[in-house]
Amino acid sequence: MLTPEDCSFIEDIARSDETFTKACNDLGITDMSTVCIDAWSIGHDPRWGRDSHLQQGLVYWRPPPAGNQYAHPLDFYIVVDTQTREILSIDTFDCEGGERGKVPPICHNYRKELLPNMSRVNRLKPIEISQPEGVSFQLTGNRILWAGISMHIGFNYREGIVLSDIRIQDQTEHKERTVFYRISLAEMVVPYAHPGFPLNRRHAFDIGEYGLGFSTNSLKLGCDCKGSIRYLDGVLPTSEGSTSTIKNAICIHEEDNGILFKHSEPRDQSTVLCRDRKLVISQIVTVGNYEYALYHNFTLDGTYEFKVRLTGILNTSNSKETMPRYGTKVSDSVVAHNHQHIFSLRVDPAIDGPDNSVSQCDAVAGTVSPTTQADPFGNAFHSQTTILKEAQGVDYCHASSRTWDIINPNNINPTSGMPVSYKIVNNQCPALLARPGSIIAERAAFARHSLWVVPYRDGEFFPAGRFVPQSGGKGMNPHNNGVTDWVDDKGCIEGTDIVCYIQFGVTHFPRPEDFPIMPAEDVSVVLRANHFFSSNPALWVPQSSN
Repeated sequence: MLTPEDCSFIEDIARSDETFTKACNDLGITDMSTVCIDAWSIGHDPRWGRDSHLQQGLVYWRPPPAGNQYAHPLDFYIVVDTQTREILSIDTFDCEGGERGKVPPICHNYRKELLPNMSRVNRLKPIEISQPEGVSFQLTGNRILWAGISMHIGFNYREGIVLSDIRIQDQTEHKERTVFYRISLAEMVVPYAHPGFPLNRRHAFDIGEYGLGFSTNSLKLGCDCKGSIRYLDGVLPTSEGSTSTIKNAICIHEEDNGILFKHSEPRDQSTVLCRDRKLVISQIVTVGNYEYALYHNFTLDGTYEFKVRLTGILNTSNSKETMPRYGTKVSDSVVAHNHQHIFSLRVDPAIDGPDNSVSQCDAVAGTVSPTTQADPFGNAFHSQTTILKEAQGVDYCHASSRTWDIINPNNINPTSGMPVSYKIVNNQCPALLARPGSIIAERAAFARHSLWVVPYRDGEFFPAGRFVPQSGGKGMNPHNNGVTDWVDDKGCIEGTDIVCYIQFGVTHFPRPEDFPIMPAEDVSVVLRANHFFSSNPALWVPQSSN
């Protein structure tokens, strides 16, 4: 993993390097203090193999004062040995005729002090959020209790927020029931689409290569979070063996969530309406140019949602293309390339205990022969379920509205007669577009399927492997097994301790509207009670009267 210390020195050594200085001088840049470099893991470069600890630097010009460097990408990257702290190569972009690209001339600022004529302060009136009687959750150390739902909130350098021992109070059964043992965002990959050298080295694993914990922001009241807030700090190790503290790393608050349920009865003019609310446990990370706001949301009916809000700045490249095939021109000589964000949510379920299974559910139209009278209108359809018996990866199917139920086959719902379960609702799961067999497809093998289900084994947490920087494909490192290795032995996943890896994300074709800073875009996955309760679990919620 590239630690913050690993990423911090690259600008200093580059600015004092003669070869780097000449590459900038050739473009007309003489003041090295205006040159910025984003440190990236190199992904893969066959010139040095995997024996050296490498990183690459994406180079930009940042005109003073406080300009936006991403509006001025330069036409070369550098390769740096992280251990010796020396520049190994200056890699200029492939271009016809070997001509160097020009420095993009147009400034695109987004900082408010640099846009004095853009402010429209009178258009929006203030929105104030208050809870005069205080919040509805109790926080004792890192243990939280809210509306009958309890859990432990952890934090580490790699996964950031980790939720564990999630339980819910069943108001009908008058008992506490286990739901999930552990939930975390275990990996993500951001592969870019340009095939030319050295742009094809951009496929970032923002968790395995940089760490969500290391990248976490210190949050500010009223900006990152709004309302009655409680914070938890994040304590992390440093490369020197000491600790560092991120103040206000985790934000905990409640939000109104619209209507929970409502019915108006015209016969007696009565209305029942209860409003929902959600408990939000969140962090925000900055990884290079991108920001990810990560939200663990719980609602009053026992639903859990993991939501990612993507914002920040597009990764830009210097380009002479007027109609680029693999991206979008966002300014003169500036292209933002197509890319994907594929996340992997690790869910260790405990649906009424550790022995669980996964049932695949597909909506199937009626199969009754049209010559019979059993379905004269042809409107029949049903849910076809298939129990997954051995470790495997499976895919979402839009045609059948596919979902998956994490079930406890030994505990039957007294109302429906079905096994108790939580349903995985995941229809935002793009296919990995990297060519099968390519280095990206091999390194990000976890992104090949919408869902992986494997038996639980100690030490198996990260679907792309424990050691991600400069990793290869399957079998390249016997100490770096990932989820595709874990399914090889076809281990039993029926009625036993299992782990689910849920892939979801977005394929991003950049727009001019995304530049110079991106409006936020959301992507999420939901786990919802399904035959878990004998009736609506939120009937206890008071009627809304104001």
